[in-house]
Amino acid sequence: MSESAGRGRRLKIEGSPDFKERVRRALKLVRTAGYYDFLRTYIRCIKEIDGLTQLRVSEATLWANKYAVENSVDAASRFIQKAYYMQIRLEGKHMHEGMMEFQSFVKCIEFLKKLRDKSRNQDVKSDCERLIKMWNESLLIY
Repeated sequence: MSESAGRGRRLKIEGSPDFKERVRRALKLVRTAGYYDFLRTYIRCIKEIDGLTQLRVSEATLWANKYAVENSVDAASRFIQKAYYMQIRLEGKHMHEGMMEFQSFVKCIEFLKKLRDKSRNQDVKSDCERLIKMWNESLLIY
C-alpha cells in the first residue's frame, strides 16, 4: 500500500467523548510532526476498549484504552509506532517479530525527534525528550 493510498481517507475515532478528544489532541501532534498522511495510510480506526491496547492488523485498527491516550505525546508516538509496524506487515517483509518491534521503536524515536523540533510548545518538547530517553534506554535491551 502506498502512502498516497491513505490520503483522502478519514481516520475514524470510536469511543467516549473524552477518548475522542484525547485522540484528536494526539493527532494534532502527529500533524505537527508531518506524519498524519503516513498514519492514515496504515491505520483506519482508533477505537476505545476496556482491555489492553493492541494493533488489530486484520482491521487496520488500533484498540486503545483510556490510559493509552492520557498523554498526547505518548499516544501520538505509539500511533506512529503501530502504523510503522502495520507498514512492515503490509509490505510483506519477512523478519523476526523482535526485529519488527525494534524497527518500530526506531521509527517512534524518529517521530519524537521531529515533533520536538517542530513544536513550539515547551511541554510537548519536554515530553518528547523524556520519551526519547525512555525509548533509547529500552533499545539498549535489544
